[in-house]
Amino acid sequence: MSTVTLIGPRLAEPGTEFVYHGEADACAGCPYRSQCLNLEAGRKYRVTDVRENAQTLECAMHDGGVRAVEVEPVPVMANITSKGAFAGSKTTLPGPCPYVECPSHEYCEPDGLEFDREYRIQRSHGDPPHDVCHLDRSLELVELDPDD
Repeated sequence: MSTVTLIGPRLAEPGTEFVYHGEADACAGCPYRSQCLNLEAGRKYRVTDVRENAQTLECAMHDGGVRAVEVEPVPVMANITSKGAFAGSKTTLPGPCPYVECPSHEYCEPDGLEFDREYRIQRSHGDPPHDVCHLDRSLELVELDPDD
């Protein structure tokens, strides 16, 4: 189900994904707070539609103002321990990884997920993009549902 919110014009394109980080100090006193701050902090969203006839509103955070868009939460791709990794089961992330040059790093430390929470596996995508895990972890690439 989509939610109408306000975001900067650089993000206001269908298909754009972003992690909502919550209220900033500059949001204090803004007349559009209830329309802007209506998403869950730390959650990843995808823009599904841009309200074409809506005006661009002034914003202290976005130099180009903000526009009305429809967004929906998206599942997050992540590497998890392969043991017991099947659709419908719950899992946690294996932990941080210092190897930022690894092709799997973005899946080992995915935006919008926390290391100390359980998530339900929606679907498995098989082997991760790396050839060798430098932490000697046996991993599998999956889609996790951050809402569950």
